[in-house]
Amino acid sequence: MRAKLWSWLAPGLLFGVSMGAFFIMDGVSHHRHARLEHPVGHFYVVSIVSLLALLVSIAVGVAGIRLRNVNVTFLSIGYISLAGLFMLHGLSTPGFIVEDGDALPALSGRLSVVIASIWVFLSALPTDLAFVRWLARAQRALVPIWVAVLAMLIFAAFAGSARLDRAFPNPAVHPWLYCLITAVPGLFAMYRYRKLYVMTRFPIHLGIVCSSSLLIVSIIIMVYGDIWDASWWLYHFTLFGSIGCMVVGVIAQYVGQPSVAGLFSTLFRPDPRRIIESSISPSVRALIAQTEGKDAYTAGHNYRVAMYALRLAEHMGVQPRMLRALAQGGIVHDVGKLFIPDEILNKPGRLTPEERAVIELHPVHGYNLCKQLGFMTEELEIIRSHHERWDGNGYPDRLKGEEIPLLARIAAVADVYDALTSSRSYRPAMSHEHAMRIIEQESGKQFDPRCVDAWMSLAEVDPEFFRTMHGKAAAGTVPSVPAPEPTCG
Repeated sequence: MRAKLWSWLAPGLLFGVSMGAFFIMDGVSHHRHARLEHPVGHFYVVSIVSLLALLVSIAVGVAGIRLRNVNVTFLSIGYISLAGLFMLHGLSTPGFIVEDGDALPALSGRLSVVIASIWVFLSALPTDLAFVRWLARAQRALVPIWVAVLAMLIFAAFAGSARLDRAFPNPAVHPWLYCLITAVPGLFAMYRYRKLYVMTRFPIHLGIVCSSSLLIVSIIIMVYGDIWDASWWLYHFTLFGSIGCMVVGVIAQYVGQPSVAGLFSTLFRPDPRRIIESSISPSVRALIAQTEGKDAYTAGHNYRVAMYALRLAEHMGVQPRMLRALAQGGIVHDVGKLFIPDEILNKPGRLTPEERAVIELHPVHGYNLCKQLGFMTEELEIIRSHHERWDGNGYPDRLKGEEIPLLARIAAVADVYDALTSSRSYRPAMSHEHAMRIIEQESGKQFDPRCVDAWMSLAEVDPEFFRTMHGKAAAGTVPSVPAPEPTCG
């Protein structure tokens, strides 16, 4: 309840106080003809805001690529756009470097906010949309490509400022249009991120809601304030506040991440445990904790499934770049259980057919949640399809054979093995040998034969790994993950 109230109160207060201050200052400016025409001061204020936006965008961009989160990458591009175009706005301040001309400073300032708002809007879209998936395929290249395009645009605009003045003799025309194309995507993003904040309590979501609120305030003040009036200066500080909200959200969300050295070591030495640890952001860790808090049997299971799946994927020669996807998808594969009623999820006896049908919806619930959180296609496939069967009798989509994504097929073997070798309320843990016989018997039925063959081979070449992991499952202990209880599948 407090989160829901705060999700309305924080952006509402920021919007109301900022707009109230603008109206008061605007009235005073017109009554007393108060003008603060200070081009040098304007340049330095703009430079500070632009530099902060650039630092935020770099931090967010690194986090997005490292955590395989395309929505975070879109946020980064939005603030890169704000930084670059707002810097152009500062450099083109009349009387500082450029002697005269209104078009370039006016257009660059407006476009910085408009484009930032559009990218924030894109970051709020579900990641299973075709357009978002198309962009996600080039996630690592998106930021450098956009920076290059932005740099060329800034250079061309600065070089052709005189032409812009001729093309846009009255750049202040249609101020409502700039407000509209900022407010519509901004309000949509606020709505989506507010819902996510209420559901997950992730600080970055509230930061985006507040930041978007101040972006809308900034464009209103920018286009309706009279240049150099005291009230006109206010939007520079609301933009500063917008970026500050993102700074607070990013710091609160991603504090405590692995060191840069640790991250590089996972790229060149793909040890499964290090891959998992570097893939678990505070957001993902919170999802794990929530899932395990709701279902005691899940504690430790998520981590072990990710470990088993990574070792199997390595043994099968899966591309290294997919290992992080497998780690992140595996560690939250059962997050959909958050939406299953406790009386069904924790029922000690056998489930009725109706209750079983409810349980079998958890992959869909997990998929629907994680597509809103920016998880990429491969992770979403693991979450949705880890209960599909090779023979087509699985759930939720009854996929068959090669229709099932490879990473989901790998996770399925790991998931069932850990469930078999872990204690349940209605049966003790099976021995490694017994579980291996069941896995082998299900080759071509429940499991991809290629995955089973690789699993059996892995058990032969690395028996110590299985002894160690089996011991952890039996003891209910898992290092580095808040999960101290026994498991379930």
